Amino acid sequence: MTDPVAMIPLNPRDYLILFSLVEGERHGYGIVREVEAGSGGGVRLDPANLYRSLKRMTSDGLVEEAPHKAGEDGAAKRRKYYRITRLGRAVVELEARRLAELTAAARALELLPGERV
Repeated sequence: MTDPVAMIPLNPRDYLILFSLVEGERHGYGIVREVEAGSGGGVRLDPANLYRSLKRMTSDGLVEEAPHKAGEDGAAKRRKYYRITRLGRAVVELEARRLAELTAAARALELLPGERV
């Protein structure tokens, strides 16, 4: 298995995609919606960038295509669902810790308006 530490820091888009998959598998449009909601509408992924990122992250072992479920109808069978791998989970956890440390440092320097240590 690849060392998760070697994959840090993550590209912000990759972090948001992995973050969107932590609670379960999603299809492309579901990932786009979750990233937009999770970023307060600040990040909007276009399909070309999303699928380019998913292809690279699949190759890197961070995500994998999820198998289709029994009983899915035609529309659901045409969709590709993705899920986070163990490596992807380890990487997104490390990145979350790194970002939390940066946020704590910003708070200590009073860089975040309206927040005091």
